[in-house]
Amino acid sequence: MDEIINKVANSALEVFDLEDYYPSGIRTQIDISQWLYEGFLLKEKDFREALKNHNWQQYENHLVAINCSTDAIIPAWATILVTVYLAPFAKKVVLGTLTDLDTALYQEIIPNLDYSQYQDKPIILKGCSKKPVPESAYIMAIQKLQTVAKSVMYGEACSAVPLFKRAK
Repeated sequence: MDEIINKVANSALEVFDLEDYYPSGIRTQIDISQWLYEGFLLKEKDFREALKNHNWQQYENHLVAINCSTDAIIPAWATILVTVYLAPFAKKVVLGTLTDLDTALYQEIIPNLDYSQYQDKPIILKGCSKKPVPESAYIMAIQKLQTVAKSVMYGEACSAVPLFKRAK
């Protein structure tokens, strides 16, 4: 019987997996429509009172995204005021969805990674992940990788899609 050889493991391919850099922490979405009259109308006095009476300590060390799930027109000061209450407790606060939150986190991480280990090597930008890595993180990563890599493919070694190859 012939021995099965793992050619991928023996190749020069380097795997760049964004999941390895996925920031830990509890992600929380806060929908400010809960503090609006019938979910649509911001009555300033009632809004301020609701924020004042809310338990903000429950967001201790959370990563928080603030949004409004209704079509209400919200003045800018409203989300800023929510942030004022969150800031002493939350690790990070962004305006938007949980995907926007993850994008903001990766915007801090990706520029600060050391890419020297990928210099002049063929890279696979790992596509499948168990964590919700936003597509925008892949866009940020390819911009960094193509400055150092010989080539970059996306996906898994068994079915990678070529994205970039440095001219000779």
